[in-house]
Amino acid sequence: MLNMKFTFLTAVLMALLGPSHAQVVDPSKPMAISEMAVYQGPDRQAKLIEGAKKESGLSVYHTYPALTNLMNEFGKKYGIKVKSWRAGSEAVLQRVTNESRGNKFDVDIVQNNAPENEAAFREKLLIEVKSPFQSDLLPQAVPLHKQWVGITLDIWTAAYNTEKIKKEDLPKTYKDLLDPKWKGQLGIEGNNHAWFGAMMAKMGEDEGQKLFANIANTNGISNRKGHSLLTMMVSSGEVPLALTVYSWNPEQLKVKGAPVEGLALQPLMAQPSTIAMLKKAPNPYTALLFYDYMLSEGQKQLFDLKFVPTSKKYELPFPKIPLNFIDPAMALDQQAKWFKMFEETVVKRAK
Repeated sequence: MLNMKFTFLTAVLMALLGPSHAQVVDPSKPMAISEMAVYQGPDRQAKLIEGAKKESGLSVYHTYPALTNLMNEFGKKYGIKVKSWRAGSEAVLQRVTNESRGNKFDVDIVQNNAPENEAAFREKLLIEVKSPFQSDLLPQAVPLHKQWVGITLDIWTAAYNTEKIKKEDLPKTYKDLLDPKWKGQLGIEGNNHAWFGAMMAKMGEDEGQKLFANIANTNGISNRKGHSLLTMMVSSGEVPLALTVYSWNPEQLKVKGAPVEGLALQPLMAQPSTIAMLKKAPNPYTALLFYDYMLSEGQKQLFDLKFVPTSKKYELPFPKIPLNFIDPAMALDQQAKWFKMFEETVVKRAK
């Protein structure tokens, strides 16, 4: 009877203390990686650091050029060797998928757009991670399956050259772009089918497609590849007004003195840029240590680099304008339709 009472009281106490205290781990028994990835005990970081010391380093595939800065800082802090490979979002997804199918497991962490990492989740390449820092993030940055997590927000905005366009002449809506004064002034990033498809769903497909087709037919829209490149063309004056850059693109150039400014035209669309840990990561403890780093110290570093962190500690750009988040699963399911819609409505009409 005494043992039964003790067991009952222990269970109640553990429930009251919460998961971070309720987890009791036998230190003599190594934890499986799937358990370590969701472990919430107060010694989580100590365990990760100790495990990382026995591994060979960190391997990251990524799309953000600036992620190299954070990886270097992480490596210096923990004395960890970091190697990386960078490419476009589709190329990163393709390489991760192909290597897995070929039983080659060289990468620990992949940083990519939410739809691409959602595709990796569907391919069963990732592992669920429960970082203690996930509670600090916007809810849209943490999917229910927790097999990727948003580290920044990519918010699509317009951008204009402040020397070419007066503030009082700026468009207030997309309909304003039908004005003949915008002839030969407009540019767009040529791979923004997810932005376009989600925005058409928000605006109404028939009305939205008709509007953009009329803008392209009336004033022309130059088609460029790469948000950073397009923003640089705005700063040089070659493209006075770009319709789709990321909100952080103009901010990074403004620091260097470029005459460029962001412009929020509604509806304002956004999606997370994410990191994920590979299920068969060769350096799992190091991968988890980096994962936690990106959601804690890394958020401040990303903010300082003019990105938009997913941490709720930092104010969003254009805070008074509502954000419309693209559902990554929907972006995957509607990809073919949205791509065709964007190509036929905008890209093929580009001048």
